[in-house]
Amino acid sequence: MADVLVLGGTGTTGRRVVAGLRAAEVPARAATRKPSEPGQVRFDWADRPTHADALRGVSAVYLLAPIGEAEPAALVEPFLADAQEAGVRRVVLLSSSAVTEDTPGLGDLQRLVRAVPEWAVLRPSWFMQNFTGEHLVAQGVRDGEIVTATGDARVAFVDAGDIAAVAVRALTDPQPHNTEHVLTGPAALSYAEAASIVSARTGWPVRHRAVSTAEFAGHVTASGVPAEFARVLAALDEDIRHGAEDRVTTVVEQVTGRPARSFETFAREEIR
Repeated sequence: MADVLVLGGTGTTGRRVVAGLRAAEVPARAATRKPSEPGQVRFDWADRPTHADALRGVSAVYLLAPIGEAEPAALVEPFLADAQEAGVRRVVLLSSSAVTEDTPGLGDLQRLVRAVPEWAVLRPSWFMQNFTGEHLVAQGVRDGEIVTATGDARVAFVDAGDIAAVAVRALTDPQPHNTEHVLTGPAALSYAEAASIVSARTGWPVRHRAVSTAEFAGHVTASGVPAEFARVLAALDEDIRHGAEDRVTTVVEQVTGRPARSFETFAREEIR
C-alpha cells in the first residue's frame, strides 16, 4: 500500500503506530511540527500549506485532533477535504470513549470521519501512560497526590501500545473496519486503587484526592491548559464520577488476537 500519514507521529500513540506500521513493512510518515529524523514530515494544524506536502502520495491517515482545541472541526474539516482530494481513502480517528457524535466540539470529528469512504473511530478509555511522562496525573504521581474530580468511580485504563496495535490493523486490514472501537484495559480501577498499585511499585506513598469539578478545572488551568479546554477535561472527570468509564470491552483482543495489557503489568514495566 501507499504511505500512511500518522499525525502526532512522535506522541504517545503516534510513535507506537509508526513503529507498528514499519514492523508490518508498511511505509509510514510521522507528522510533527519539527521533523528531525528520516521518515518524519512537517505538519502544523495552523499552517495549511504543510498539509498538502504531508498528504502527497498517502493512502491512509491516523488522525489526532489539534491538541487543546475545544472546537477542532474548523481545522480538521478542511484537512479531510484536502486529504480526499489528494487520494486518501481511509482515515482512523483517535477519539475517546467519553466522546460520542453528540458531544459538542469533539463529537463533530466522528461525524466528519464517518463521511470518508473507509474509516474507523478509536474510542479508548483513559491511557495508562497518563501515569508517566509529562501528564498532570504523572505529576501527581511524582508529588504523591493525584487530583481528579472522579470521586471513587472506576476507569478501565488502556495501554497506548494496545491502542496503537488496533490502529495499525484499522489502517492496514484489507477490509475497512467502518466502525467504532471502544478500547479498554482488562479491568476497571478507581484512581485510589491505581494509586495504590503505583505506590507499591515505586515504594513511596501516592494517594488520590477527589475534588469538585470546578476545583479540578482550576487545577488543570493552573497547570498551563487553556481555561476553556480545562473545563472540557473537568466535565469528562464529572462523567467518570457518574460511571461513564466503568466498563470493560474485549475489543483489543478481538482485533489484535492478544489480550489487553493489565494496569499491574504496565506499572511493573513502565513506572520507575
